[in-house]
Amino acid sequence: MDRLIYVSMTGARHALEAQGAVAHNLANVNSSGFRAQLNALRAVHLFGEGMPTRSYVVDSTVGTDFRPGTIQQTGRGLDVAVMGKGFLAVQLPDGSEGYTRAGGLQIGPGGMLQSPQGHPVLGDGGPVAIPPDVTLTIAKDGTVSSTPTSGRATVNVLGRLKLVNPPEADLVRGEDGVFRLKAGGSAPADGSVVIASGAIEGSNVNAVEQMIALISHARAFEMHMKMLQNADQNDRQANQLLSMNR
Repeated sequence: MDRLIYVSMTGARHALEAQGAVAHNLANVNSSGFRAQLNALRAVHLFGEGMPTRSYVVDSTVGTDFRPGTIQQTGRGLDVAVMGKGFLAVQLPDGSEGYTRAGGLQIGPGGMLQSPQGHPVLGDGGPVAIPPDVTLTIAKDGTVSSTPTSGRATVNVLGRLKLVNPPEADLVRGEDGVFRLKAGGSAPADGSVVIASGAIEGSNVNAVEQMIALISHARAFEMHMKMLQNADQNDRQANQLLSMNR
């Protein structure tokens, strides 16, 4: 059997995987703070007996597009957008620390300030707790203040959001869409990171670019399948020639 089928097989498989990544990006085109996934492929020669006449397709890099998304004004007090580089720190279910730019915060059960995914938002002293019947204000440095909705209008500082800015190369995206440090542990707070209150950052996915990429990957898959068909036809014709010579 022609070894061409193995070349085509790896190309078709990775074309499907690339389509999956693009489809995932398109599904999150309206997700707050989402960062597009990048996939890169490369050809690797197969070395063995004889000349390296075959090249297989392998994953080169699965990365993230960290370009900022569009800032959208909402006027909602619990919405925050990280300006420039940086992340909000959240507590993951296993107790470790994660990082997100999804700024549509909410108050969860027990009065804990949470991210849109339901992860407790971390402050300078751990998760930020919100007392009942208060109006919240979040300053650009992450300071969270509350004012009672009734009675004396006294301002109480509840804490300061932990804002971090680790090197992007040190981050890895989890299956839940939240970033972690590749080496584990937690990133230190960075006082240079600022946020805008009453706004959220949109996804940085360019829908037009992703649709073009989806079509390109679909055509690549069709090309590899055509190569498989040609390899099968070549194999059949070779068998017929051998049968005629017997």
